[in-house]
Order: sequence, then structure tokens, then C-alpha cells
Amino acid sequence: MLHGIACQPVDYHAAVTKSLLYFEGQRSGKLPEDNKLQRVQWRGDSALQDGADAGIDLVGGYYDAGDNLKLGFPMAFTITMLSWSTIEMVSQLQAKQELTNALLAIKWGTDYLIKAHPQPDVLYAQVGQSNSDHGCWQRPEDMTTPRTSFKIDAQHPGSDLAAETAAAFAASSMAFKNSDSQYSSTLLMHAKQLFDFARDHPGLYQDSIPYAGKSYSSSGYHDEMLWAAAWLHRATNEKPYLDYVEQAQDIGGTRYAFSWDDKYLGAQLLVAMLVLEGKVDNAGKWAEYRSHAEEFICSCIQKGSTNRKRTPGGLLSFAQWDNIQCVATATFATIVYSNYLAAKNASLNCAVGNTNPFDLVAFVKAQVDYILGSNPKNMSYMVGYGANYPKRIHHRGASIISIKQDPTPVTCGGGYTWCHSNAPNPNVLDGAVVGPDKNDGFSDDRGNFQLGEPTTYNIGPLVGVFAYFA
Repeated sequence: MLHGIACQPVDYHAAVTKSLLYFEGQRSGKLPEDNKLQRVQWRGDSALQDGADAGIDLVGGYYDAGDNLKLGFPMAFTITMLSWSTIEMVSQLQAKQELTNALLAIKWGTDYLIKAHPQPDVLYAQVGQSNSDHGCWQRPEDMTTPRTSFKIDAQHPGSDLAAETAAAFAASSMAFKNSDSQYSSTLLMHAKQLFDFARDHPGLYQDSIPYAGKSYSSSGYHDEMLWAAAWLHRATNEKPYLDYVEQAQDIGGTRYAFSWDDKYLGAQLLVAMLVLEGKVDNAGKWAEYRSHAEEFICSCIQKGSTNRKRTPGGLLSFAQWDNIQCVATATFATIVYSNYLAAKNASLNCAVGNTNPFDLVAFVKAQVDYILGSNPKNMSYMVGYGANYPKRIHHRGASIISIKQDPTPVTCGGGYTWCHSNAPNPNVLDGAVVGPDKNDGFSDDRGNFQLGEPTTYNIGPLVGVFAYFA
């Protein structure tokens, strides 16, 4: 039972619109001059020399969170999840005139990832250094920190990064299949090359790029390999990718969470969908995949053999740091699976009994409503949604006066005047989502980076969840 009273009816359409608007606020590179293509007007061009140190054009892409780094591992996961949201909720997005915005958000990422993959066995993983970037508080438009480019290649592998990027390309190729078949084919070509690179040159990307481990250290690459193979099978229907999934020794077991570092559940869900659709048998390895996916969902809805913790107000509680990310992926997984169950007139057989798709929808709705204001603090955790939302998120660009209003350069140290101010952020980063702690508490303080720093991979899956209810 969720506790808290929503003061206003929940406007899911507004939540979808703002969640896609958020990506425009995170853009790096040369921004479109057309206001319809760049609706976040307080942002300006930034990082226009990215890649110059390596003699390559790496301009574009997204900043991952509240800093000015471009990090391929979380960026690729963001694009995979945003593409999955778009694939599953295409009719809802189209009905609300948001499909074009969703595809533009994906394309801003995939255009960059194409640049970052100039050769079959070369993939640029990161632009910027975490130590120097995190030592400054500057608008992205003013950056004076080193923009060093880091890559993986055959001699310096990174199967996790290459496979996650392959998944992003495969998923996005499906998102664009009906609107731009040529672009879709290009994305699929990159996906296949990167899967081969990841398979043929095993290794962790932070072993090749120690800087990467300071921000997003990968715990392993077997999950990304399964995830990429499952997506490539879905995009191509080619049997070798399905064989890879079936022959895998490690399929993850029942996972605790689904995150930028752990994609086992995503792969398990894709297989469970194949089982439901009758494309593979509900036996052997395929049944194991389905069982693990369903046990995870059962644990989220409190009907499993072991259940996920919740805050006193009812929000799923996975982690002390950016918990909302795991809430976003868990709710997305549940709502997508409810659709597949409903299509087959099937139910979910949990340890505590059968659960129908309507119960899954009700669970997800309660989680989403919590995020949008039905919680003990009566606060919307989406910036710009409702009247009471976080005003001091940990975000450099949002916290400093727009370069459009005051073009005076903000220095590395000079920006801390803005950082340490108690005043609300001068720029509203519409659609950014943060979240409370395990006790439903939240400190609206710029120093609260554990819970108050929004990330792109929080929003990718939430686009699909909001769209379902819009």
C-alpha cells in the first residue's frame, strides 16, 4: 500500500513529454537552431572539439548525469532502454504525438555512437576525465577541463562496453525500422560488428581504460553478451544469436536488480517473451530464463519466495545510491511483461499464487504515482512536474545561470558559488527524475548527489512506463 495523497490527478502525458524533454537538456555538441528540435532554450553548444586529441569527430551524444562527462557504457544502456521503450509503446507514443521526439532522442545518441565506432574493432568509450571534471563546477558550454578520448580495440578489449553498444544499435535499429529503413540498416551493421568484436576479444573495459572504472566499473561482461545476442536475434531473427543465448553457461539466476551494470534480467525477459509467443519451447534452458524473469517480477510485487524491500511509503527500495534507477527498470520490466501475458491471456505463477496482468499494471501504476507525487512528502520527484518538485538537483548546467542570459565564462572554481548557493537552480531541467531514501526521505540539496543527481539511464525505461499510462 502506497501512502500519500496526490493533490492533483496524475498527468501521464505531461510526464512522457517532460521525460523526453530531459534528453534535450543533456545534449552535448552543436545544438539544432530550430526551436522545435531544441526546445530546451537555456542550453547552448558545448564540447565542440571532442575527439580532436585522437583525430576523430566525437562531437555529440549525451552527458550522463549532472557532470560534463560522456561515458559510453551508461550512454549505450540509456539508448537500449529508450529504444525498448519506443518499440513496446510505439502506439501510445504516436497517439500522444511523442513518437518523433522519442526517435530524435534515440538518434542523438546513436549518431554519436556511430562516430564512436569508426572501425569494426575500435570503439571510443569515454570523453573527459572524471577527476578533473568532478573537480570543477562549470556549465558544459564553459568547460575548461581536459577532453581526453579513450577507446577499446582488439589489443585493449572491453566486451561489456562493445556488447552493450551492440544491444543499443540492435534495439535502435528496430525503433527506426518503419520510419527510416536505411538508417536502421546502418545501426544493425554496427550492432553485428560490435557483437563479433565483444565475442572475439573478451575482457572488461575498465581493464583497458582505468579511468572508466572510476565512474562506471563493470562487474562482468557475460550479461552484456547475452543481452546483445538476445537483441540481435530480435532484430534479425537469425539463428546464431539464438544459439548463443541457448548455449550460454551463465544465464544469471534470479537477479536482485536490473541496471546499467547488470543486464541479465533484460536478456531473461526477452527470452521469456519468446517462450510466451511460442517461438521457443517452454522447456530446458528456455524455461530457466523465463522462470528467473518471472521470479524477479514476483519478488517486486511482493509475491515471490523472497521479496524486494520497499520504503514505508511503498516505493521499491534496491539501493542507497540512485535507487530510482532500479525502480525505473523494474517497473518497465513489469509493465512490458504484463502486456505479453495479456496478449496470450496468461497469468504469472508466483510462489504466493497466480497474478494476472491487471495486478501487475496496478503495481506499476502505484510506483509511478509515487514518483509523480503520491508519496509521504507529497512531492513530485520529476523536475518540472507539478508545483512541488526538487529545485536544487545536483546538476552543473541547471544550477548556473544560462549562458544565453549571461555569457560571462564561469571558471572551474568560480562555479562553486552557484553550487553552494541555497537558491533554487536558475534553469529547470524538465523531466529529470530523482528519488527518496529507504525511509521516504529526501534532502533537496545540491550536495545530495547520491539521490539528487538525475541520470539518463533513469529516464530511458521511464519513458515507456509513462507512455503506457498516458
